[in-house]
Amino acid sequence: MDERRRKRSRRHGAAACAALVFALSALLVPAGAVSAPDPGGETQLLVPVGKAIGVKLFAEGVLVVGLSENEGAVSPAKKGGMKAGDLILTMNDVTIGSTEHLQSLLAENGEREAAFGVRRGGRLVKLAVCPKKGQDGVCRLGAWIRDSMAGIGTVTFYDPQTGAFAALGHGITDVDTGKLMPLSRGSVMAASVKAVKRGASGSPGELRGDFDLTRDLGSLYANTECGIFGVLPQENRPEAVGEAIPVARRTEVRTGKAVILANCRGNEVCAYEIEIEKLYGGSAPTRNLLLRVTDPALIALTGGIVQGMSGSPIVQDGKLVGAVTHVLLDDPQRGYGILAENMLSASGMTAQSAASA
Repeated sequence: MDERRRKRSRRHGAAACAALVFALSALLVPAGAVSAPDPGGETQLLVPVGKAIGVKLFAEGVLVVGLSENEGAVSPAKKGGMKAGDLILTMNDVTIGSTEHLQSLLAENGEREAAFGVRRGGRLVKLAVCPKKGQDGVCRLGAWIRDSMAGIGTVTFYDPQTGAFAALGHGITDVDTGKLMPLSRGSVMAASVKAVKRGASGSPGELRGDFDLTRDLGSLYANTECGIFGVLPQENRPEAVGEAIPVARRTEVRTGKAVILANCRGNEVCAYEIEIEKLYGGSAPTRNLLLRVTDPALIALTGGIVQGMSGSPIVQDGKLVGAVTHVLLDDPQRGYGILAENMLSASGMTAQSAASA
């Protein structure tokens, strides 16, 4: 592929161990959203993007990512029945807003028994925990907690009619628990790729970049196993990302040549040649395609698929097929992809609701 074809990239279309440079269940109702293809009507037209973005997620409550010992003593949280992966929603009937908020409530409560409301899986559980003071006089639960995450990923597609977008192709999970980060609110920001760590067998590469924390481009309404979804206000919608193209149905996807759109240098989005080696059946929502990078330019630059490329769109025969989601650890030139149909389904919106939003 010559350079002129490569820079034409935005009309074609993919990328990444989950191939994301950070790791966090779908929750808020969107103000506008993507519509799934109507089996009996017109095919949905979407713009494949491939642009790197910064992502910020804030959890609902605080997530327990591990249990610690308080200066050799058994963790009070463990004694009270807390487990890694629990989502702490309330303490003494007060809704928890952040880790700092929880710490202030612990300081007020002291070592008295406190009532905690936690979500465990799909259940709400009530627990009684007695915080303990350390030698520094600070009351602690004996639990590692987290309320937010940030990192870099890739936008898959954009709906010019509604301002809705999809990114990553897989959910954002907590790096310690492996569970989806429950979304309270989130946003995306402009990002620029500054460096690339090339991938090698047994050592996944990554995109390294900066993003502007001072200005949000749009808001997120869902974090699902099939990607994150959000809406851009009119003033932040891209004007010349590329042409809207049809979404391929699963029956239209074939093994053979395709292209991905990836932002691996600065703000430049380029098209790179790949092969779709295999289509998977079954119920796995995010690993529908086995991919192999064949483009010498991308192999020279990144070694293949690297973290940060999650969400890079895949285009075949002029249609949006899906997005890259994972890289194979023992072969960075190969990885998995998700079908665009699955991402649209996970967005949770019908054609009618998108039109009326």
